[in-house]
Amino acid sequence: MLPLSRVFQVKSEGPKLVPFFKATCVYFVLWLPLSSPSWVSALIKCLPIFCLWLFLLAHGLGFLLTHPSATRIFVGLVFSAIGDAFLIWQDQGYFLHGLLMFAVTHMLYASAFGMRPLALRTGLLIAVLAVLCYAVFYPNLTGAFTYLVGVYMALVGFMGWRAMAGLHLVGAAWRWTELAAGGGALLFMVSDLTIGLDKFCFPVPYSRVFIMSTYYAAQMLIALSAVESREPVEDYRLSKAK
Repeated sequence: MLPLSRVFQVKSEGPKLVPFFKATCVYFVLWLPLSSPSWVSALIKCLPIFCLWLFLLAHGLGFLLTHPSATRIFVGLVFSAIGDAFLIWQDQGYFLHGLLMFAVTHMLYASAFGMRPLALRTGLLIAVLAVLCYAVFYPNLTGAFTYLVGVYMALVGFMGWRAMAGLHLVGAAWRWTELAAGGGALLFMVSDLTIGLDKFCFPVPYSRVFIMSTYYAAQMLIALSAVESREPVEDYRLSKAK
């Protein structure tokens, strides 16, 4: 059972997420057509991510400055917003730019989640799934996408491994933020997989609704995982010194 102190901590984060939920509703209510990309549609799409910036900043600059993992998640959200803006114009040749921004995002998230514990079996399972997914995409990939998609999938899988490696669902070491990180990473992988299927393999029914709902949920959970940061700056320096 979740300790009472952690229940109060979870509840205390809710009000800070209200702007995010409102911005997400605005995106789905307006539902601007992809066929007419504009700076307005880019702003509406990025607005929920901007709200997650504010969510982390609401915990204070001091919190971010003294917790390297939270800082990396914040910077990852910045690159995510840039990637979202690029993907508004993906049909005009900016898909690769968006792909690059999200590749950086995944590297930052993986770094924030850390390399302890290693959880090699989890990593092996995710690696096998990533190879199988790439095998599905491969016949439909051409040019630079042949290797860029492979590299991107490796980064997404690595991020997912590091997020799920920290999961402890039983015992005293259990933390709700680890569950948020694992759930967020899983949803991010599902969202990216759906993008790949829809772009390279076959049209996925209601793909945009599914992609964006899983994506926003993933980013929210990953932002939440920074609240109970894994590594205060003092522990970070000690770990680097060892």
